[in-house]
Amino acid sequence: MAKKKKKNRALPQTVGINISGVETHAHLDLEDFREDLPEVMARAKECGIGKIGNIFLGPKAYEANKGLFDDYPEVFFSLGIHPNNSDSCSDEDLEAMLRAFQSDKRLKAVGEIGLDFYWDRVPYDVQEDVFRKQLSLAQDLDLPVVIHSRDAHERTLEVLEDFGWSGRPLLWHCFGSDAETAQRILEHGWYISIPGPVTYKKNVEAQEAVKSIPVERLVLETDCPFLSPEPWRGKRNEPAFIVFTAAKVAELKGMDVNELWGRCAENAHKFFNLSV
Repeated sequence: MAKKKKKNRALPQTVGINISGVETHAHLDLEDFREDLPEVMARAKECGIGKIGNIFLGPKAYEANKGLFDDYPEVFFSLGIHPNNSDSCSDEDLEAMLRAFQSDKRLKAVGEIGLDFYWDRVPYDVQEDVFRKQLSLAQDLDLPVVIHSRDAHERTLEVLEDFGWSGRPLLWHCFGSDAETAQRILEHGWYISIPGPVTYKKNVEAQEAVKSIPVERLVLETDCPFLSPEPWRGKRNEPAFIVFTAAKVAELKGMDVNELWGRCAENAHKFFNLSV
C-alpha cells in the first residue's frame, strides 16, 4: 500500500503580520499545552501577538493554573463557569470568583459564560440560573462579559435583553452564525469575536456575516486548542494560528491584513481595558 503523502501546511510566520495584536480567547492552561508552552508562546510572539487572553473554566482551574503564566506578562485572564459545567457550580464557587476578581488585576472579564444547547449535558434551567448569577457578578464588579452560546442564540439574547445588558460591555465569543444574528448582537452595542472556522470553504454563512460586521466591533480568537483554521484544520490549535483567521477576515472585509489586525487589536485593548 502506498504511503500517504504528508500534507505541506503553511507556517503562520508566512502570513506577514508585522504589528502587535491581540489573541482574545485561548485555553493555554489545558493539558494540551503542558509539554511545550514556552515554544507555543515564542511562536505567538514571532507572529505578531502582543497579548493573549487566557480563559479559565472556573475558579478551581484558575487557582490551580494561574501560576503557569507568571513568566508571561503578556497574558491577561478571563474567568467564568462554562454552561456545560454549570451543574457543579456552588455558592462557594461564585464567592471564590468574586475574591479572585477583587484581588487579581490580570482578570479582565467574566467569561466564558452563557448557554449551550448543543451538548445534552446540563438541564437548560440550570445553565440559565448560573448564567444569570454570573451576569449579576459582572454587573456588581462593573466588568465585561464573554459569552458562550452554542445552538442557543435566541435564548441567550432573550436572557441578556431581560437582564438589561444592552449597552453594557459584552463580547460574543466564537461567532459562527448568520448576518441576521450578528446584527441583533450589534444592535446592543456589543462586540463579536471571529474564530478559525471562518476559514473553512463551506462556512459561507459565517463569511457573509463577517462582511456585514463593522470592523470597529470585531476581535479575533483561536479558542485553542480547539477549532484550528485552515491550513491546520484537524491539528491542535495554538495562538500563532490566529494569523490565518486574520488573513481570511481581511480578505472578506477587503482590507490589508495588517490594517485589520491592528484595528482588531485596538478593539480588544478597549474592551478588556488592556495597557499597551
